[in-house]
Amino acid sequence: MLDVVPAGWVDTHVHLNYPDFAEDLPEVAQRWREAGIHRLVHSCVTPEEFPQLQAIADQYPEVFLSVGLHPLEARQWQPDMAAQIAQLAAADPRVVAIGETGLDFYKSDPADIELQKQAFQAQIAIAQSQDLALIIHCRDAAEATHQMLSQAIAEAGPVRAVMHCWSGSPAETREFVALGCFVSFSGIVTFKNAQLVRDSALEVPLSQLLIETDCPFLAPTPFRGKRNEPAYVERVAHTLADLLHISPEQLAEQTSQNAAQLFRLPILA
Repeated sequence: MLDVVPAGWVDTHVHLNYPDFAEDLPEVAQRWREAGIHRLVHSCVTPEEFPQLQAIADQYPEVFLSVGLHPLEARQWQPDMAAQIAQLAAADPRVVAIGETGLDFYKSDPADIELQKQAFQAQIAIAQSQDLALIIHCRDAAEATHQMLSQAIAEAGPVRAVMHCWSGSPAETREFVALGCFVSFSGIVTFKNAQLVRDSALEVPLSQLLIETDCPFLAPTPFRGKRNEPAYVERVAHTLADLLHISPEQLAEQTSQNAAQLFRLPILA
């Protein structure tokens, strides 16, 4: 974990390997560096894309990695995939998390829900056994997600988890906060019609709060509808700072410390 966290921001959830960045990733990186983003956590949708993530981290040492299977890819799940994810995580010291995993009952075929649960349960266990963070995707599935996570903790011990791109209700937020989860907010918190998300942000202690872009998705206001990129995490942060009545500098320091704690980010040379 960082002994001293540098001033600036941590974007705790990006997808830089997507085609949206194929033509100008060096320029995107220059903008995030100019914006003071000193760490990024690159999430993983399927294990097959992991070499792409590694290639990006080879170019940009401030990028750290996760490996896992997204719930909307649950049809790919096979029992041997757990061993594959565990091996990839153990083989690269830049891996700081398992995921993104979790449950998504909004877009998924009902027939896939059991596969989602199998994949989620297995990935929780990998995070526990390797002492890695767990990046949780949860959409219209808060009750089932909380139940599975609680059961896993009761049976096998604690897990460092983050509810990524959180858009749940205040009551749901309180449940995950009580479980010890970090809660990460994206550009959604800047949207005019997202008062529920802003209300939920008020339920998160500063010590459990994180920020992210989830780029290339969910660009914050005033960039909504355009490609999102890490430099825009400042917009998320400033909205949250205003909401919480703290300075952006205080939010930067606290969320960077939180990210360092959750992901155990090393000091860069």
